[in-house]
Amino acid sequence: MRKRVLPAGAVLMATILAAAAPAQAQTPPAQAPPAPQMESVSFEEAVERALKNNPTIAQAAEAVLRAEGLLRQARAATRPAVNATLSNTTLNTGTSFNGIVVIPRNQSTISGDLSMPVLAPARWAAASQARDQVEVANLSTADTRKQIAAATGQAYLAVITQHRQLEVNQRALDAARAHLDYAQRLLAQGAGTRLNELRAAQEVTSDEARLEDAGLAVRRAQEALGVLIAANGPVDAATEPTFDIPPATAVADETSWMATRTDVRLSTATERAFERVWHDSRKDYYPNVTAAFDPQALAPSGAFAPSRSWRFTVSLSQPIFDSGQRSGLAKVREAAAKTSQFALTSVQIQARSEVRLAQETIRSTERSLASQRLAAQQAGEVLSITNTAFQAGATTNLEVIDAQRSARDAEAEAEIAADAVRRARLDLLTALGKFPQ
Repeated sequence: MRKRVLPAGAVLMATILAAAAPAQAQTPPAQAPPAPQMESVSFEEAVERALKNNPTIAQAAEAVLRAEGLLRQARAATRPAVNATLSNTTLNTGTSFNGIVVIPRNQSTISGDLSMPVLAPARWAAASQARDQVEVANLSTADTRKQIAAATGQAYLAVITQHRQLEVNQRALDAARAHLDYAQRLLAQGAGTRLNELRAAQEVTSDEARLEDAGLAVRRAQEALGVLIAANGPVDAATEPTFDIPPATAVADETSWMATRTDVRLSTATERAFERVWHDSRKDYYPNVTAAFDPQALAPSGAFAPSRSWRFTVSLSQPIFDSGQRSGLAKVREAAAKTSQFALTSVQIQARSEVRLAQETIRSTERSLASQRLAAQQAGEVLSITNTAFQAGATTNLEVIDAQRSARDAEAEAEIAADAVRRARLDLLTALGKFPQ
């Protein structure tokens, strides 16, 4: 009986393969140190950690801090301002008249300035506009959180799907190895042919390569999940999530879910902010009134300057003619406001489309999954019957190999269909604004 050498691909996947060729060396090879156990998380834990640790969300949150700083600056322009000044002046010589110092050679001045806008419509409008920007920044962060959560959910489902594909390829390899063992036994007994053995060996080698590719795909999906949840290494999926789909009546009620979508809320707030800026353009034509109180102290005082004095000033400023600058700015603001209206309408149309498409995708993929699972079951029965017929001498191993491939492909397609159902359910929850909670 001819000894079969285990390919190098199977050695790399020795921790995954269920059946491995026996070692022929008398002395067992040195065992490599065990790899550290990979972290496994549940679906809910993965999403929670992504929302907590992902740096993209932290970057978006910084925009909120910036908007709050701008709001504070805008508010400061509408509130009192106090300034103090201390100065010391030394002249080359003082001025005296009949022994009275008119201008001292060295004089210190302490003055203060307290000003308060009494009427400042444009400044007040700017503070309200800055407050809108804080809301927009908060909603933008919420929308970023939703995007990261959805990406994490999809990455988690990808890990599950790649594991399923790995299992399919492992079962196909086990079946191919069983067929190769049988072909080798027949050849040793003189009842088989070298051609049948080579065909079976070729199928084993091909399945080993597919298993290697499937193992690498699992690792890639695990690394992607680890990046999203900001883990220091790959992360595995612990359990398969279940998604509770709301009833059709709740989905049909647009008002119950449209306002919960973060992108719709963000577009609504943005449109409202641009509308406010546009309508506040008329306040650029209003006058500004400022009151100021300026106390002053001199030491030493001169003959014609008191040591203590103060001044109260009320000033009114009214722009009269600016060659169309304010009207031009109002036009720009009007265009921005209308553009934001169109953007909001576009987002709402897209939201309705996503919900409808997600519903139809669920129905279609569920029907496809039922058909694919039936096809996989039928392919498994065909493989069993073909194996029995081959062992009885009623067929050749070409039919066996073809049945093995068909069974493997049918199982793979069934797992792809199952993944499509899971993703469609997650897409519907995301489209309804119910994920993440």
